[in-house]
Amino acid sequence: MPDWLEVIVRTFTFIVLLFFMTKILAKKQLAELNVFEYIFGIVIGSVVAIFSSTLDIPFYFGILSMLTLFAVLLTGEYISLKNKRFRDFFQGKSTVFIQNGKIMEDNLKKEGYTADDLLEKLRNKNIFQVSDVEFALLEPTGSLNVMPKKENQPLTPKDMGMNTPSKKAPQNVIMDGRMLLEPLANLSLSKQWLESELEKKNVSIDNVFLGQADSDAQLSIDLYDDQITVPQPSEKPLLLASMKKCQADLDLFALATENVQSRQQYERNSQKIEDAIQLVTPHLKS
Repeated sequence: MPDWLEVIVRTFTFIVLLFFMTKILAKKQLAELNVFEYIFGIVIGSVVAIFSSTLDIPFYFGILSMLTLFAVLLTGEYISLKNKRFRDFFQGKSTVFIQNGKIMEDNLKKEGYTADDLLEKLRNKNIFQVSDVEFALLEPTGSLNVMPKKENQPLTPKDMGMNTPSKKAPQNVIMDGRMLLEPLANLSLSKQWLESELEKKNVSIDNVFLGQADSDAQLSIDLYDDQITVPQPSEKPLLLASMKKCQADLDLFALATENVQSRQQYERNSQKIEDAIQLVTPHLKS
């Protein structure tokens, strides 16, 4: 085999092997790798580079080296799942930098952090004053997780005593012009419903690049042709507007009639619709 062809075969083989090794390991971003995984990445890259281009070293030596490294890492991951002490040693432990609003100077020194380093990390979290922080924790991956003090946290519906409806995550029901049946089933929607919604929008499914449906059965689509504008879902705003118009009509009828009994009936029904509007408005505006 010519040398150039052997280099190609070796490189391709190592890439395929490395791909399957990575698939078996947990899916993590580069910034989330622990120390041992980071070292593994450097070493395995060096092994691939050396054995791909150095033709006087037997090919199977490189594969054996990669499999050995992979076995060591996989064994370490497995033991860390079973043993807390080993996990702390293997993956590292979190370090408290701020507790109860107080900077832990000894922990900063232990991790080799200066005050400037801490302030930079806080600024990355849009926090510019240490006194606004209740708790800050340095993760083994090097990221800093911060909990602001209660008075500096954004308001939530729970804080305001509001009940918000629970929602399922939107599902991709059309992708690359093809209907996806499983996401439709997750929302308890049917193929016929999707075809009907596309017909309302006067759009063929072949022209849809991406279609998403939410738990309120509203369909949003993006077409291949960016020059065509598709109206956004409007069922909920239209329903709310219809209810308000119905209430306004009842109020108008109550003012127009001279029959006392009819006026009282119109006013009662108007009040019932107003109560219903207040009840459903958070759902229809969300």
